[in-house]
This record gives sequence, C-alpha cells and structure tokens, in this order.
Amino acid sequence: MASGFADEKNGKKCGRSPFVNNPHLDSMKEDILYHFNLNTGTLNFPAKFGDVKFVCVGGSPWRMKSFAEYIAGELGLAVPNAEYPNICESTDRYAMYKVGPVLSVSHGMGIPSISIMLHELIKLLYHARCTDVTIVRLGTSGGIGLHPGTVVITKQPMDATFLPRFEQVILGKSVVRSTELDGDLAEELLQCGKDLAEFDTVIANTMCTLDFYEGQARLDGAFCSYTEEDKQNYLAKAYAAGVRNIEMESSVFAAMCKLSNLRAAVVCVTLLDRQKGDQLSSSHDVLHSYQQRPQILVGHYIKKKLNASKKS
Repeated sequence: MASGFADEKNGKKCGRSPFVNNPHLDSMKEDILYHFNLNTGTLNFPAKFGDVKFVCVGGSPWRMKSFAEYIAGELGLAVPNAEYPNICESTDRYAMYKVGPVLSVSHGMGIPSISIMLHELIKLLYHARCTDVTIVRLGTSGGIGLHPGTVVITKQPMDATFLPRFEQVILGKSVVRSTELDGDLAEELLQCGKDLAEFDTVIANTMCTLDFYEGQARLDGAFCSYTEEDKQNYLAKAYAAGVRNIEMESSVFAAMCKLSNLRAAVVCVTLLDRQKGDQLSSSHDVLHSYQQRPQILVGHYIKKKLNASKKS
C-alpha cells in the first residue's frame, strides 16, 4: 500500500502524493486513526479532506485554533462569530481544524507526541488521496546568538551532537534517518519574510533535543551536573555547527515528512537568547506577539501560493 510520485494515471496528472509504506494496511478492512478518533470505515476521507493542500502543525491546541481563525481571515473564509469545530473534539490527544484547503493540527510537546500525530496525519492524507501537500511546523524555540523574536526557518535539523539525523530504536535496533528538508520551500518562506519586513527572518540549522532542561544545557532544572562555563562551551559548539535555535520536534518531523514524500518546513520564533539566560523574562504581551510571527509568515506564504494558483 504505497503512493509516491505519479506522472500519469488514467491520462491525468496526479501530482505529488503522500507516501505510506506498510503492507499490513492492505489487509485491514478499516483504518482507525485512534488519536484523532477518525475511522475510514465511517468517514469518507476524500470528501472530507481531499482538497487539503497545506497542513500547519504546532504544539498547543489553542495556538492551532488561533491559526485556523487567522488563516480564515487571510483567505477571506472567515464567518462572523463562527466557531471553528475541532474535528478531533471527542479525544483530548490532539486538535484539528480545517479552513478551506488548510488543515491546522496540534502535535503536543516532544518527539514521541509529534511522531504519533504524524503517523496518523500521513495516513489521513493518503486515505484522502491528497496531492501536492505542503506541511509546515509552526513553533517557539530558544535562540542561540539571535535576539528574541527572530523567526528561524530550519535549514536542517540536527541532534544534540550536531549531526543531521534522527535516530530511533525499532525492534531493538538503531535506525538512522535523514532530516533533510525542502531547501526551495525554505527559500520561498525566507522571501515571504523579506516581503513582510515586519521582523527578522533567517535560515539556519535547528537543534532538536529529547528534553527541555538538561538536554538543552539549562541551569534551572531539578537536576544539573554541569557549570555555567560548560553550558556556554556547549552552546558555542552548537553555534559553530550553524545552529541558531533549539526545540524538540524538528528532527522526527523532517524524517517522517521526507519518508512520506511531503514538502516540509519548520518555522519557529525565538523567545530568548540562550547564551544570555534560561528563563523567559519578556512580558506576556511581548511573548504573545512573538508567537504570532510564524503564523503571520506562513499565512502570507499560503495566501501568496493560492493567489498564484488562481491566476495560472
């Protein structure tokens, strides 16, 4: 059961389709996407999701609801006083909102949470027979050598040893996968940042860690066995490797999107410069304005692409 690049089918161009590689799916009468509470046996996926061209994912449910409301306004699809229904409302694992061709989905915090979501999201897109889908992770991060509020478009995710890879143990064996992202998409997003000229936007490597505290060399966790000097030396090595921000989802996101043939990007705003401290000192209003920057950038990109497709 797989779908990849299809040039022609029944005389029609099929476009770039989501790819799954699991022969066991063929023997299943229905596919239950448990954490979304969606079932191919009871829902017509092509009718519900077949027009999706953009998927935006982010950590918190409220942020992705906010993005859905924002993009509805940008695309002229907003309805006054309308409530956008959570497609996954009967489960508390993830939230999902659909606005025209845009799907907005929460993924929780950390590699395990986003990995579970992506397995089911990729199958959703496959069952819906979507084509030419672009997926973007919107998030927050700690910066390295950047002033707070800078938006970082990830060139390549790196692990905590500064290697561009995602390592996972499967059946007791270590499996290493590429974290390559779409370079052309990153450049297009950077150009959108230049078009907006509202905040600084850069392309740089992103370090993806397994932990928020010790894994990111913080000094303010419950445990810490290293010094301030050790921390600064580590961050200096990260900077020398081209890393400009740190978060906890980009490596598996990049790996799974590459495996599934999805054009993908990671866009995160920095909330602080980790070389200058570990705790957030900006006001709530300032942090909120920072968090809106990735959605503003990606919203501009989506609107630009849809307007271009209408003209062609």
